[in-house]
Amino acid sequence: MEIKRQFGIQIDKLTRSIENTVSGDSFKTEVLPVTEKDVKGLKIKDWLFNWKEESKATTKQVFKLVIVDNPSIIQGLISIEDRGDHLYMHLIESNKFNRGSKKIYFGVPGNLVAFVCKQSFQTGYQGYVSFEAKTKLIPHYQKSLGAKSLFGNYMTINSLAAAKLVKQYFPDFL
Repeated sequence: MEIKRQFGIQIDKLTRSIENTVSGDSFKTEVLPVTEKDVKGLKIKDWLFNWKEESKATTKQVFKLVIVDNPSIIQGLISIEDRGDHLYMHLIESNKFNRGSKKIYFGVPGNLVAFVCKQSFQTGYQGYVSFEAKTKLIPHYQKSLGAKSLFGNYMTINSLAAAKLVKQYFPDFL
């Protein structure tokens, strides 16, 4: 039985990659599929969700955000599912050191969402992405991601909003 989860992450800042919160330095990133080795190396204390279980689901793909020059440290994770006409974001999370007021990097959640929008374009879904948001964060996602409410807590990112996010993080793509 799958546990129902809602998107509950703050989009802290839309950047070009990820940005050091102290120095303002920007670091080039890439999003890669999570490997079995990655999953085995995840420390439970660093994550709120059970990514080991999430990575076992046959209908989902889990991806990691890493800094190009430091690919062994996972900055954030996202779980997505292909729904046949759009991509659905199940879970998204920043590593412990990228959460809260003392986070190391801005831009982790935005980077991951932009990646899913890019994947949606590449799959032929014109950038369409959906997710279920926590009620209190719906206005935040409308403002930061350009997401629109569908019904209840379900939200969508349409082609226009997706293109804007993709151009922010992957300027050479569109």
